[in-house]
Amino acid sequence: MTALRHSSRRCDDDVVELVGPPVFELGDKVRALRDVRNDGTYPGRPPGEVLIRAGDVGYVQSVGTYLQAYYIYGIDFYERRMIVGMRAKELELADGSCNAPRDTPG
Repeated sequence: MTALRHSSRRCDDDVVELVGPPVFELGDKVRALRDVRNDGTYPGRPPGEVLIRAGDVGYVQSVGTYLQAYYIYGIDFYERRMIVGMRAKELELADGSCNAPRDTPG
């Protein structure tokens, strides 16, 4: 893990994110920072419908780019059974240790 991934840095719309590495990596556990509504690009759901609620947890399934400026993270929100594209400013790294195996007394 790099210091960049642990920072609370948020991406501004006027900053080209692609000059640096992605904030999140495949398999990272992340949490949505805000509600995400369908902007009309999510199939089978009406525009304006809330797809993801703030606090929902998912895993980074893919990392792509948009407009040669931004990273778009495909987040698998497994409990909602949907994969949604999100920007780094909409996500935070969730505590991965909460699902770590625990030592059980023998």
